[in-house]
Order: sequence, then structure tokens, then C-alpha cells
Amino acid sequence: MLLHALRSRGAPAGCALLALCTLMAGYADLWRGGTDLAAALLTIGYVVCVPLAILVAGGALGAERQEAGAPPYRAAAVVSLAVLALYAFTLAPTTAMWDASEYIAAAKVLGIPHPPGNPMFVLLAHAFAQATSLLPVSLTYAARVNLLAATTSALSAGCWFLVAHRSLHEFDMPRVPRLVTAAAAAWIGATAFTVWNQSVVNEKVYTVAMLGLAASAWCALRWHDTRNDAFLVLIAYLCGLGYANHPAGFLPVPAVGLFVLLRRPGTLLRWRTLSAVALLLGVGLTPFLFQPIRAAHRPVINVGEPTACVGAPELSCTFSAETWTKLMSNVSREQYGGHNVAVRQAPIGAQVGMWWQYFEWQWMRDAWQQHPRVQQLVALCVLALGLFGGVRHFQRDRATFAFVAPLIFTLTPALIVYLNFKYGASQAPELGDSVNREVRDRDYFYLWSFATWSVWVGIGLGALWQQLARRVTWARTSVVMSLALVPVMLNGASASRRGQAFTALWARDLLQSVEPNGVLITNGDNDSFPVWYAQFVEGVRPDVTIALVPYLNTDWYARQLLNRPPVPYDGSGIAAYRALRTNTPATAFGTLTAAETDAIPPYLQLPEPARFQHAGIDAVIPAGYLTRDQLMVLQFIKSTFPARPIHFSIGGYPRGIGLNDYVVTQGLTQRLLNEPAASHPEYLAYPGGHLDLERTRALWQTYGAPGALLAQGTWIDAPSVSIPAAYVITGQLLGFASRAVGDSATGGAVLRQVDRLSRAAGLQQ
Repeated sequence: MLLHALRSRGAPAGCALLALCTLMAGYADLWRGGTDLAAALLTIGYVVCVPLAILVAGGALGAERQEAGAPPYRAAAVVSLAVLALYAFTLAPTTAMWDASEYIAAAKVLGIPHPPGNPMFVLLAHAFAQATSLLPVSLTYAARVNLLAATTSALSAGCWFLVAHRSLHEFDMPRVPRLVTAAAAAWIGATAFTVWNQSVVNEKVYTVAMLGLAASAWCALRWHDTRNDAFLVLIAYLCGLGYANHPAGFLPVPAVGLFVLLRRPGTLLRWRTLSAVALLLGVGLTPFLFQPIRAAHRPVINVGEPTACVGAPELSCTFSAETWTKLMSNVSREQYGGHNVAVRQAPIGAQVGMWWQYFEWQWMRDAWQQHPRVQQLVALCVLALGLFGGVRHFQRDRATFAFVAPLIFTLTPALIVYLNFKYGASQAPELGDSVNREVRDRDYFYLWSFATWSVWVGIGLGALWQQLARRVTWARTSVVMSLALVPVMLNGASASRRGQAFTALWARDLLQSVEPNGVLITNGDNDSFPVWYAQFVEGVRPDVTIALVPYLNTDWYARQLLNRPPVPYDGSGIAAYRALRTNTPATAFGTLTAAETDAIPPYLQLPEPARFQHAGIDAVIPAGYLTRDQLMVLQFIKSTFPARPIHFSIGGYPRGIGLNDYVVTQGLTQRLLNEPAASHPEYLAYPGGHLDLERTRALWQTYGAPGALLAQGTWIDAPSVSIPAAYVITGQLLGFASRAVGDSATGGAVLRQVDRLSRAAGLQQ
């Protein structure tokens, strides 16, 4: 009945009108400051109504039912559900390192994360989290956003199943072996380490991007088989919408374009089709309108602040040249510099080597290199199976090969050249710091490479099964397909995030190390985004003002900090804080104004050491250059200290501005003093600093992350190991200091715990 109604004469206009009204209502609510309703309407409009209108207008909806040998959508659904079950079982219950906390928090507050801002993801994640709150199971907000990653990745697996099944059309396989082979292809891709690991925590937006890629791949094959240009129009829309999620949304374009040229070049002469493609591509890009409208309402996460409006959106400022310039700066990631592919950041051989290292990880993630030869052997077998599958694909079905092969080429060698990475964070360790390196491993940029390669791996397995079955029977040789289970068996321990709560507890511990109404100066992703999550999602210590050092180099961030009203201390800290003055400050940074922060230069040269004097501090800043963030921190100190406590996160930031003698280690932070730490006999000296033993002991007893790390057992991400290392260092200071004052029992217990933490983090390797 529904399909009949949608194929009726007035249905195309009705669906288009429904899509238009839904989107307009969503933007109207967003304009007035709405969040939940706006996100729900815009998500429904973009994800459901517009694609439905395209398919109905093109007469493509339901055509499969009238087609002989219709695609096995029910089997695809079963595959997706099986993959989703695996992901749900291994789902992270909360946040994780790197960008996960930023994106979860941005979804919660309907904010704007770092460029390009990912507006489609923010809308989708906010709406999905709201919808899944109605489920009859209790899930944290983070788990609900993580479930979005699992769901989109599982749907991608269903699409890859369909692509593999269609690619096997000319293989002369019986129905069941063909279904099993396609399922194996999808399952291998879904259990590749990076795909699996990214699907159980929403660290990035890439699983959403992969769904757009996989759906576009399936639409390309449907376009070929049905000769219906509605599928091309839908691909254009999905690419635009995918770009509004992440620039990877355009990845299908080269393969689809070549496919059209090779299989049906006359399509490029149909102006109506081309006009529809251009129009719907533009419609798919319209979620970027979200950014200036929402930015004008000043959400607490408003990176780049892409608006010229102050206070609320208005037509005159929202559609002004200034807003356009700021928006384009965000979308083009201007703050990260250009992307000159011609100037290689590493030799092309090293860049291919980086991809190969990540390829080896996919089928057996050997995080601490305990079995490198076995890992390499498994990877070579998977490579050989994929090449064998590609050759058989070319021999049996040139039509689908004409799409799948260019897609794999785009997502592997072409992508390697385009991304132009430096040496990987864990690549060629023997070169040390003699080469420029990425700050972390970038395997997630190739997750679609591994997923699409798995299509050929599955085909290769199926072709091998077919050869064996010619000698015996399909049933008796089916054991060969059990090879598809190798990745799930070898990656289970490393890809799963089940029960992992370290990052959320690390953020709590870090915030609780700060005195009431304090300012916390943080250094980067892993000590900044988790505290955003803790504050904005879980409501932990909102009285603490977070100042993220890399963003202090921008003018918009300093203004946001000044305009953010202080929040009263909630009394959730350690008992020692109760004796402190906890009056809520009237402003975030005293009398400091936006005009003063705007006047701070990008850098200041100091030809000789300079003195910094304030409130008892008489420090010497070493000669050299002070960057804008350092100048900003010194200005913060002048305007707000000692009225507000100032703490520095892990790292040596105070030393760079001459304040090392004026800080004391307090738990996971260094607290600023208004006199030298050496003048306090209660602070114990250690090489390079001083320790507040009593405060650190009290804080250590409340820290939850050490227990979470021990329960987790291993730490597989070497570039972020500095975070568990912070506990090891703090624990060592506490343990040895306790022994030094005669408390051998406490010191010994802490040092034994530190030893276990060090082993779990892999620091002893």
C-alpha cells in the first residue's frame, strides 16, 4: 500500500514538499535558538525525506520488487544486524582519547567542533542520542553517540554485502554460496581492526562518512543495472551531504565519474540529469547553514565562531560577507594551513609504508609487536586473497569491476598520494625524531580502503571455495570460508572497547585536581577534549575554566573565555577544598577585556631574559620568543591571580614562561603559587620541582582512572600513552615522597600500584 501510494502521480511533488517543509521547520527552530526539535527535523529532512523524494521522483522506489533476481535486501539486513550485535557487545560505555570527547560534547550542546565543523554529524548525533534515550535500556549519553558509530558502520556492512553479492553475479555460483561469500566479504571488512575499533566509540565522524561511501557504491551499481538516473542524482546528494559530515564525502566521485564514462557516456549529454545532479549536490551541502546560525547563539563549543552576528542570528549579519569569510575559513580548515600535494611531507615510499603498516594491523593487531612475523604473514595472505579476488572479478564481471576497481584505486594509492602524510607516529621507530611525524597514527583515514579491499578478499575466498567445490562438493569444502573469521578472532582483544572507562575517569581526576573556581591551562587534545566532555556532558566541576593552549593563539577563543560566565563550585572536590575560599568570581578573568586580548601580538621577541612580576611572583622569562598563547597566559595571571587559582595540566608549560619555581605538583596538575615553592617547607622537593604531598595523597585516593586502566589490561595507542604515564609519574612522586617522610606502608602500596599501571600502559617496553 505504501509503495503504491509513493508511486502515484502526485507522490513526487508531495515528497518534495514534505522534504522542503521539514527542512524549513528545522531551520526556523534553529534560528530561534532551538536544539532538540531543530536537530530532529533537520536530520529527518536530510536523511529520510530528501532521499525519499529523489527515489520517488525518479520512479526508483520499489523497482527491485518487479525485477528478476532482485537484490537480497533481507540478507543484507541480517548481515547488518549481525555486525551491529558484535559492535554493541564490544561498545565503549563512555568516551575515549583524541577527538571522541569533543564530538560527543559537541553533539550534546549542539555546538561546532574543530574545522571543518562537521555540521551533518552534529545534527545526526544529537538527534540520534535523543531518539535512543527512549530505548528500554539505560545508556550513557556517550554510549548513545557511540551506538551511532556502530549503527552507521553496521549499515555500511550491509551495503558492502550488496556490492559483493552483485559483483558475484557472473561467477556461476549457487544461491547459498553466493550469499555466504558476500557475507564473508562484509564480515571481513567489518572486523578489520580500524573499522571495528572506530565503530565502537565515536572517536571521529568516519563511520558516518563510510556509510555515505558504501551507499553511493551500491547506488552506482543500481544505476548501472536499472538504467535509472535517479540513482546518480541520489549519489550526488549523498556526496554533498557526506561533505557536510566530512570532506571524505567526495571520495566516491572519481570512481562514479569513471564508471559513467566507461559504461554509459551518453549520460553526460542529458542536461536534465546533469542539472538535477548539480541541484541535489547543492542541497546536500546546505547543512553548512547550520554553522553560522548556531554560532550566533554562542554554544559553549563554538570553534572558529563562523558568524558576524553578536547575540543572536539576524539576516543582515548571517548572510554578510564577514560571515561567509569566516564560514569558508572553517570549512577549508584554514587554521591548519594549506595542503600542497606537490610538496611531499615524506618520501612516497614511506607513505606507502605507512599504509602497509596499518594494513598489517587490520587482520591481526599486534600492539606491542610480540608476534610481528605472524602479523605480517596474515597480512600477506589477505593481500594475496584480495589480489586473487580482483583478478577473478575482472575475469568474470567486467561491468562491476569497472566501478569497484577504480573505487579501490581511489581509496588506496590515490588517497595515499593526496593525504601526503608525514611519517606515521609509530612508523620506523629506528628513525626517532630525525624525521617529521604525525602526532598520532592515522589509520582511521584508510578505514574505507580496508573495507573496500575486503570486498575483493571475500570474492577471493569465494572463488577459492568454488575451485575446491569442483573437485568435491560445496558443503564439504565450505570450511575454507571459516577464514573469514580470522580477523574477528585475532582482533577481539584490541578492537573491543567493552567496559573501557579510563578517559572519562581521567577527565574527572584532572578536574578534581583543580581547586574550586580555578583556571586549568591544558595543552592538547587528550587533556582538553576529555574535560570538555566531563563538564558539558557529565556536569563535572563546571566551576573550572578550561583554557586550551592551541586555541589561545586565536582571537575568537579568547573572547569566548572572557564572555563565559563563571559557575559556582558544587562542593564535589576533596575534603581539603572545603577550607578554601570558594566565592564565585564575578567575571572569568577579572577586568581583562576583549580589546586587551585582541591587542596581544602573534609573538614577542625577547633578546634577553625578562622579569615577570605580579602578586609576589618575581620570575625570569628566558630569552627567545614568547608565542601568543604564552603572552595570553601571562595576561590571565595578571588579571585573575590569586583571586582565582591557576593550574597547569601535564607537561612543562610553566617552564617555558619562567614559572617553574612558582608551581607545585598537586595531583595531576601544577598549581601556581605567589611565592617560590622552595619557601614552603611542607612541599617536598624532587628533581625539577616540588610536591604538595598531603593534597596529592588525598587526590590519589579519589582517582578512578588507575583502576580503570588495570581493569582494561592493556594500552594499545602508543601516541597517547602520556596520559597513563601521568599517573605513573604522579604515583612515583607520591610513593617515594611518602617513604621519605616515613610512611613506608602508603609509599609501598602506591609504588606497587604504579608498577602494575606501568605494565598495563606498556611503559616498561
